[in-house]
Amino acid sequence: MRIWRTRSARAVTGDRVVGWLLGPAPRSWRAVALVVLLAVSVSTSLRENWGSDNAFVVKAADALLQGVSPYEDKRFLYLPSAVLMAVPEALLPTPVLRWLLPAGISGLVGLGWWASLRLFAVPPRSRFAVGGLGLLGLAYKPYLNLVLIGNWTAISAAALPVALLLAHRRSWAAAGLVLGVAIACKPMLVPAGLLFVLARRWRGLAVAAAVPVGLSLAGALLMPSPSLFFTRTLPFLFQGQDGYALPWDASPVAVLPRLGVPQPVAVAVAATGAVAGLWAAWRRWRRPDPPGEGDALRLAETACMVMLAVFLVSRPSFDHYLLVVLPLLLASGVREGSLPRSGWFWAALLPQAAGIPWPSEFAHKRRAFRDCLTLCVLAGLLGRRVLRSGRVILEPVTTAGSPPRTEPECAATPAEPASRTAF
Repeated sequence: MRIWRTRSARAVTGDRVVGWLLGPAPRSWRAVALVVLLAVSVSTSLRENWGSDNAFVVKAADALLQGVSPYEDKRFLYLPSAVLMAVPEALLPTPVLRWLLPAGISGLVGLGWWASLRLFAVPPRSRFAVGGLGLLGLAYKPYLNLVLIGNWTAISAAALPVALLLAHRRSWAAAGLVLGVAIACKPMLVPAGLLFVLARRWRGLAVAAAVPVGLSLAGALLMPSPSLFFTRTLPFLFQGQDGYALPWDASPVAVLPRLGVPQPVAVAVAATGAVAGLWAAWRRWRRPDPPGEGDALRLAETACMVMLAVFLVSRPSFDHYLLVVLPLLLASGVREGSLPRSGWFWAALLPQAAGIPWPSEFAHKRRAFRDCLTLCVLAGLLGRRVLRSGRVILEPVTTAGSPPRTEPECAATPAEPASRTAF
């Protein structure tokens, strides 16, 4: 008797392409990827406007060393723990920091890419791994911006995939430690704590909360007037900062009013999208991956959905924030039905491609329109993906009376679930 599973020709073709990408990358590919990353770091170090965002944190550490409250500067928006983390940078000579900072930012993004690959059991020396890293450095504008300004978003871009990899290996306490250190540096990953709640991993959640709280208390005890964080910094942050950040703020809360939409309507639209995204994340977590696939895709898609939902309402929300979720989404492309296997995913990323001569109305201080479009489309596509039920695959499978099937399976492209329809 023969049993069939529905499987589209497009899916078969996609599996063949992925199979080729999982093969070892030639040495020439590795050399090109390395040259691209080195070129980005070196060219950034030679520019005059390098490290503008990192400078705010270093300035805060300098203020602490001089006995002044870091929160006298309204543009220092991080927790007191971040001041302690920035002290080593403040002690380095500027010429040394000029060369170390771009390389360190690239290294953190590379670490996030490596952890994302390992989450889906993708070989780090494969064409998929090496080519993806090279294209990221060559063509993705937010990555180039991140290296240039030296924003600490790079820490979150590394920490989230590493934490998910540890959670996938059932080391939730270690995952909480990684997440807590990242939050102590920059509180961007606070929403990722929802993943621990959904998984009911209270010990890991406690660790993730204890690290930034403990380090922040230590930092507050070492600085004068730590209360300025509550009386000055938080109100400034909750108001979306000021006109300095507005041209690059990609949140719909900031972009829609620039297009003539009343502010209350913009807030309502963004809040609705965020709530819908969180609901989709909850639904995705309740739907386990098919047997034999583990929980890598569920971890990645749930975490990315939570972060994208929060980016819709956070003020500000810059283009490089997408680097927190993009490595995970790209690495998930080895799984059938994942978001990167949709052409709409790549269409959403097109506005972020480097080198495209966009019209003047989308350049410079109006690029937030493009960034907002990418953010909203990615959030919508991922929400649709996680709410969609799994497809059934059509291919012959033998049953009783036939020899057992013993095909080897690659961890990166596991077998489909035994969802079958008899004919």
